[in-house]
Amino acid sequence: MAKAPTSRIDKLLSSMGYGSRSDVARIARAGRITLDAVKIRDVTKRIPITPDLPVYMKVDGEALDPVGPMVILMHKPLGMTCSHKEEGKLVYDLLPARWQRRVPAISTIGRLDKQTSGLLLLTDDGALLHRVISPKRLVEKTYRATLARPLDGTEGALFASGGLLLSGEDKPLAPALLEAVTETEALLTVTEGRYHQVRRMFAATGNHVTALHRERLGGLILPEDMSPGAWKLLDEADISLIFQ
Repeated sequence: MAKAPTSRIDKLLSSMGYGSRSDVARIARAGRITLDAVKIRDVTKRIPITPDLPVYMKVDGEALDPVGPMVILMHKPLGMTCSHKEEGKLVYDLLPARWQRRVPAISTIGRLDKQTSGLLLLTDDGALLHRVISPKRLVEKTYRATLARPLDGTEGALFASGGLLLSGEDKPLAPALLEAVTETEALLTVTEGRYHQVRRMFAATGNHVTALHRERLGGLILPEDMSPGAWKLLDEADISLIFQ
């Protein structure tokens, strides 16, 4: 069995957002870092990096954050942005502040615009991020759209045709599945992630989306009891649902 990789404590905790290496050294001198309930003063010490390290290491009496890649499921609220380039509060602000300093950085897997709520994934696992958004994976995304005007009954066939061409584009959309819920509400499942895709699809039919909420990504469904702004870490079983 291969040995676990090792790291200096100061380098490890710094990469996890607990502060600079000098910050970590100061925290240790104050007796705030423990390993197996023993206070660690020498942060130049190398320790094995194992998935269960948070069980044994604590900072300020709290279990260490996950060491390896993290995948976070969030119920994105309305009015928050996924991009640092847009104005307004960021979805990252809902996470612990130190997580915003982790290396590698946590990023959203795809984006939901400011006026779209629902299921959002974030991760510091670059390989997983690219797997999920890759057009070759055809990961389904289901949105609940509220419309300004009633459906006219032709939208389902148009969206499923694979021939719908959005304004300003020269490549038709992949087939998408429409399920009418009421005259002015529908579930739309797409496998692409083009800019404002769902809104533009309904605009192409002469309608307007007044509210948009993502309910599903792959086999992951946003829990009904998860309130806007809430989040949770996913385990391997949860992550595998993305590709089902």
